Amino acid sequence: MYRLVRGILFRLEPERAHALASAFLRWLGRIPSLAARLRRRFHRNDPRLEVRFAGLVFPSPVGVAAGFDKGEGLAAGLFALGFGFVEVGTITPRPQPGNPRPRLFRLPRKRALINRMGFNNAGAEAAARRYARMRFRPGPLGFNLGKNKDTPQEEAQRDYLRAFETLADLGDYFVVNVSSPNTPGLRALQEPEALRRILVPLRERAGNKPLLLKLAPDLADESIDELADLALELGLDGLVLANTTITRRGAEDEPLAQEAGGMSGAPLLERAVELVERVYRRTQGRLPIVGVGGIFSADDAYRMIRAGATLVQAYTGFVYQGPAFARSIESGLLTRLDRDGHASVMEAVGAAVRTSAA
Repeated sequence: MYRLVRGILFRLEPERAHALASAFLRWLGRIPSLAARLRRRFHRNDPRLEVRFAGLVFPSPVGVAAGFDKGEGLAAGLFALGFGFVEVGTITPRPQPGNPRPRLFRLPRKRALINRMGFNNAGAEAAARRYARMRFRPGPLGFNLGKNKDTPQEEAQRDYLRAFETLADLGDYFVVNVSSPNTPGLRALQEPEALRRILVPLRERAGNKPLLLKLAPDLADESIDELADLALELGLDGLVLANTTITRRGAEDEPLAQEAGGMSGAPLLERAVELVERVYRRTQGRLPIVGVGGIFSADDAYRMIRAGATLVQAYTGFVYQGPAFARSIESGLLTRLDRDGHASVMEAVGAAVRTSAA
């Protein structure tokens, strides 16, 4: 059925198709009884899928990555489709329209997207109002935080603090996004001292709220090592690996590959898994990891988990695969856990790394 619907949606301009899907999810989320009924259909309620991460309990390791719901109130509808958690954002303290259209492009042959959205969102206060009304929330809700485009680099920490403070009572965890390629100069904030200026006051202000850092896949391996060490030093609760890529590796022959922006989807999987495994080895599993990038199947998710990811996220895979995405991944994970003799997802985290080190 979704293949037919997708064929219709994919005839529309990408943002128009997203707007239609968003309208449906908003409507669905406003009817908790219907959302709960659908969730029973789309979610595998199995204790083997339960994950404990940063003091939170996730009914499933399969979540929605930031970017799908930009503070529009879609999370309840996404939970109805079976996801274990939803990350909202990126949210900036003040509203901003983002970059001019067109700014979202499909590469169907490569199962990829290119976007240069530019943190388009209605701002932290609007997001807080919407999520204060959320009535269906069967899993953790995260907020991905960014700075406004016109905020000077030297004042970036102010934006992250302000966005956090506005949403602090509504989020179960928070992610610092300094890795989007679509805000000029943002990735320069991945330099350790710049990051320290943002993270130290934010870590202090966050208290017991889990705080994570999202990094770009285009960083050199040595920089990833340095930032993993910094995350441990500052007491962060985890890393999200990884954001979209400015490379076009795996999609060089696509006509739309010349469009500026970050690429997500299947071509990113190899690098994302590589980064997850590297950080897991580097930190000896002491720094929890959310693996994101190119997950389309249970095999992809399981590979990410065995490389060291406690949780996994998808955006592009969900767009291409449709409403049954979460259940398909969850069912496939259970099959693979049984096959390999793992009692739970938690037991499988990092299994490939531990086996190779033995």
